[in-house]
Amino acid sequence: MVPVADPCSFASFSKCLTKHLNLTYQVDFDNHVLKGKVALTVEVLEDKFSVLTLDTKDLKILKVSANGQTAKFALGAKHSYKGSPLEITLPLELSRGQHVIVEIEYETSPRASALQWLSPAQTAGKKQPYLFSQCQATHCRTLVPCQDTPSVKHTYYAQVSVPKELVALMSAVQDGQEPDPNDTSRVIYRFRQPVPMPSYLIALVVGALESRVIGPRSKVWSEKEYVDKAAFEFSETEMMLKTAESLAGPYVWGQYDLLILPPSFPYGGMENPCLTFVTPTLLPSYKNGVIAHEISHSWTGNLVTNKTWEHFWLNEGHTVYLERMIGRALESEQFRQFKAMGGWKELHESVRQRFGANNVLTNLVPSLQDVNPDDSFSSVPYEKGFALLYYLEELMGGPEVFMGFVKSYIQLFAYSSVTTQEWKDHLFTYFKDKVDLLNKVDWNAWMHTPGMPPVKPEYDTTLADACIALAKDADLVGFSEADIKQFSSHQLIEFLALLLVEDPLPLSHVKRMQEVHHFNSIANSEIRCRWLRLCVRAQWEEAVPLALKMAVDQGRMKFTRPLFRDVYNVAKFRDASVKAFKEHSATMHPVTATMVAKDLNVEHSTGL
Repeated sequence: MVPVADPCSFASFSKCLTKHLNLTYQVDFDNHVLKGKVALTVEVLEDKFSVLTLDTKDLKILKVSANGQTAKFALGAKHSYKGSPLEITLPLELSRGQHVIVEIEYETSPRASALQWLSPAQTAGKKQPYLFSQCQATHCRTLVPCQDTPSVKHTYYAQVSVPKELVALMSAVQDGQEPDPNDTSRVIYRFRQPVPMPSYLIALVVGALESRVIGPRSKVWSEKEYVDKAAFEFSETEMMLKTAESLAGPYVWGQYDLLILPPSFPYGGMENPCLTFVTPTLLPSYKNGVIAHEISHSWTGNLVTNKTWEHFWLNEGHTVYLERMIGRALESEQFRQFKAMGGWKELHESVRQRFGANNVLTNLVPSLQDVNPDDSFSSVPYEKGFALLYYLEELMGGPEVFMGFVKSYIQLFAYSSVTTQEWKDHLFTYFKDKVDLLNKVDWNAWMHTPGMPPVKPEYDTTLADACIALAKDADLVGFSEADIKQFSSHQLIEFLALLLVEDPLPLSHVKRMQEVHHFNSIANSEIRCRWLRLCVRAQWEEAVPLALKMAVDQGRMKFTRPLFRDVYNVAKFRDASVKAFKEHSATMHPVTATMVAKDLNVEHSTGL
């Protein structure tokens, strides 16, 4: 693999590679810190190696040693979002191929952006505190000093000491537990991750957790208030895993558990190995593609990883493609096409309404020099990436033919990290008899040009036709209950999404829709968010408190940010959006609070 620079990391992985982490944590809920020790096994890639540079942010470094000898260390100047480089001067000079074990004692900050500490009042059970991590993209450096770049993969072992009333879980296989020999009120949980993975996939959760078995290699974990509902909702997990294996090859991670997090979790899901984190917004009767998406990441993202965050589309575009192939196998080709149409609209909204068509962050491969990767997060790598893969699928001969390439790509680059150029080189090698067709692709327009893709796919509209027809009906006031009676939840979402890309509806229209269809009483978060956004855009004052309540009751950025933005964008509601944010920002996840503050042009200080 060719070394490339990572603009989001201080670490020089062309000089050395972390091969293994041995982590020890004591979780301190009183002070909101982790007291930690890490032993990094580092392989040297050059002669006369004597200085190791690691990524850190807001860490208190207490002591450093190398192969048991005290090592000098210094923290460099603090960068706005990258943190501070930790420069460790080794007490010995090493040659290419040698290994060194560097031990670091440290403590995290209460402001660590990877960690959210919840009081008992913020949990479902109301009795015990709760802690969860979110390291993607560059927040692992607030949890452990490391080479915090997806270019580097390592195994890890961990021991976590927590109050005995609580359970600890990590993105790894459970390896037993025992009473803490230093404190009878605590218990130590052990974990091992034998499959090499990047730092952003290290994950930790501590809470009053219970589990239910939902398959031969799967449990669902959550607070007891959610666990039985979650077990029902995610009962199809094993079927999705088997379908993914039939498409992409063996599942190499052993266990595939799901963790239902508290509402403040900022994403729909996070593909932490062995323990996918998911939002509780999935629970109200919505069998959906999020689990298929996170399962797919076990191959595209976790097994084959983007080398830097500039190549994030390699993770997400392929994962959306594989997720929709799972949908095709379990539902139909028409269903895959229908979901792809919805994705195209999400891309259109990101490009046209959020970033602007000339914004370089809408490039499929953007430059992230001096750009916080959190600021670039959008549907672009997901849906522009999928659109490219779907375009190539049609060009190369259909889904079965192109899925053969995707499986080959996974097999070739398994356990490593890749760039777009390496992916493209393999594409040309795999389809060596169709190079003339591949040469006709406008690669620069797809990869390095902002805006919508150069080619708009022609999707099968069978499942969407009724939605499209109803959305085009100018006389929406003439709505009747029969209009959407036969709609699936997916079609209802599509119908509302179509209305969102048009000019705001008249107030009389949304009032009539509520009168006939009682949208305000629907619990499904995907439907509810789109409906409330329509109401706000129509300037229905009664909807504003409902929209802001949804925005703060859960922290999934897919819902929270558009709701806040839409309220803010109506001049007479602007003050209400800012007031609601200021009242609730302290209980939001650090990433969510920072992003919403930027959306609302509000000054906000967090650990980011």
